[in-house]
Amino acid sequence: MTGPSSMPRHRTPLARPVTGPWLFGGPRRAPAPPGARPAAVLFDRDGTLVRDVPYNGDPARVEPMPGAREAVDAVRARGVPVGVVSNQSGVARGLLTRHQVEAVRLRVEQLLGPFDVWAVCPHGPDDGCGCRKPAPGLVAAACARLGVPVEATVVIGDIGADVASARAAGARGVLVPTPVTLPEEIEAAGVTARDLLTAVRLVLDPEPGIVPWAGPAAAAAGAVPYGAEGARAACRTRETGEGAGGPGPSGGGTR
Repeated sequence: MTGPSSMPRHRTPLARPVTGPWLFGGPRRAPAPPGARPAAVLFDRDGTLVRDVPYNGDPARVEPMPGAREAVDAVRARGVPVGVVSNQSGVARGLLTRHQVEAVRLRVEQLLGPFDVWAVCPHGPDDGCGCRKPAPGLVAAACARLGVPVEATVVIGDIGADVASARAAGARGVLVPTPVTLPEEIEAAGVTARDLLTAVRLVLDPEPGIVPWAGPAAAAAGAVPYGAEGARAACRTRETGEGAGGPGPSGGGTR
C-alpha cells in the first residue's frame, strides 16, 4: 500500500465533461394533433430570427430580422408549437455566461413573443458534443421537450448547419439565405425561401404560387434576393470573418 508521499504532485487535467444542451421553457400549448404537419417549427436564432451580433450577451443589441414577428405569429396562429435551436459557442470560449444567454433569450421573447422551447448548445466546435449544429442533438432535444415527432418537425435557418442538423435528426429543413450563406449551402439545402414569411408559408400552406428556390437558374430568375453577386459577397464575408456564421457549412465561426 502506498502512502500520500508516493502520489504524483501534478496530475493531467481531466477533459471538460460534455453535457447536453441547455433547455429553457416548456410547452405553452398542447402538441399538434397526431399526424398534423408540421408538428412543430424550430427556428435558428442568429441570422434567422434576429440580426447576427457575434457572441451577443447584451439584450439591448437584439434586433429582429425583417418579418420575424409576422412569421412566428403565423405559426402560432395555427396552434403549432414554436421553438428556437441555437449554437452559442461564446459560452465555451468564455465570452458568454448562462445569465447573458438567458437575458438575450428574454429580450427575443419580448420582441417576438413567447416560444414553447429553447434548446441552446453552449459547446465549442472541438468539444465533441452531440448537440452543436450540424449535429442532431438540439433538434432532438427540442422535439422531446415538446413531445412531438421529429420527423414531423421543420427547422428554419440561414446557414447550412441549420439544414444539416434537421436532416441528421430526421426533420425537414428550410434555408432562408442571407449574405453570409455560402453558395454550396444553398445548393445543398433542398428547400430555400427568399424570407422568413415565405419559409413559413411554404411550411404551413404549400401552394403552386410559392416556389422554393432550387438552384442558380432560380436565382437568375430572381427567386431569391441573392444572385451570383450575392453569392460572391457571401464568400468574401465568410473569408474575412465578418459574418457570424463562420467558415464552412458547419458554422464553425462565432456561433
